[in-house]
Amino acid sequence: MNESIPSGREPISSASTPQAWREVLRLSDRFERIGGGVEELRNAVRAGSDLRIYSEFRHNEHIDTTSACSELIRETMDMRTTYLIEDRWAAGALTLRQPVELPHGFGPRPSLSLFLYNEDGSQAVARPFLDGARAPGPRGPSAAAAPADMPRYEALDAWDAGTNAPSSNFRYAFDRLRYLVREDWTEVLHTDRDGGVRSGSLAAMTEAFSSGCEWKVGIRGICADLPARTGGDGDGGSEHELFIQGGSCYLYTERRLLIVSTHPFVRVTPAIPLRYTSSGWDYAWAVARSDGKVALLAYNPYTLLPTRTEHRCEVRWFCR
Repeated sequence: MNESIPSGREPISSASTPQAWREVLRLSDRFERIGGGVEELRNAVRAGSDLRIYSEFRHNEHIDTTSACSELIRETMDMRTTYLIEDRWAAGALTLRQPVELPHGFGPRPSLSLFLYNEDGSQAVARPFLDGARAPGPRGPSAAAAPADMPRYEALDAWDAGTNAPSSNFRYAFDRLRYLVREDWTEVLHTDRDGGVRSGSLAAMTEAFSSGCEWKVGIRGICADLPARTGGDGDGGSEHELFIQGGSCYLYTERRLLIVSTHPFVRVTPAIPLRYTSSGWDYAWAVARSDGKVALLAYNPYTLLPTRTEHRCEVRWFCR
């Protein structure tokens, strides 16, 4: 890397270790690049790599500003959903986290804590609440202001504060912000919207499946039906690829049809940078087939009601 890392902060890296994590980008508390580069991050996401975000902050600056405790905290987070927007912008989002109240346990209200990180260090969070409390407030812009006792926090905008799914976009100046990737996925098949093979082979896919491997899919255009957003670069109709790991996977042996039922993921209106807006996101699962068909089950975060849709998508298939 471009910067040596003090003892105790070395990135885990070994070309011979398949589970190795490698730092590809590091930002300062001013969001300046001090290690790696955005192209390294984009290349890793494009290749289906897993992504984790590492940060450092002080307890009484970020967790409890009334506390006398200035202990340094290190955090890592798994970005289960990753995005490549227009083949030139990388981002990732949490998918499974509940709010936590450090160092004790969970936060006061059950919800999904869907933090999102862009390659430039800008951040966002959406919280669909899961406790069933009524939240009839109108959708739209909400007041956005940094807490007076949190000078490292910069509010960008906020949405839907009185609803079941508030969200906001912001920047928090962490002492250290690192992007780490795990690069042990292999692309074995690339299919178009009609199931035609663009690269790889059905034979390679069949052989990989028979070994009991894990699967990940990169699905193009799966967020195209979300409402367009204003105020970004390439809004609404931006070309995009969303990467998510598979859970249950199936292979029809005679017709050589591969089916991957994905883990849950966050869909966000594709734009640069990636940001939450009112009605511009949801929470979904997909069943992707190698003949180009993708079934989508998406939950409306305001009502928690599901919608089923069918799509035809270009998909890249990765195994590990």
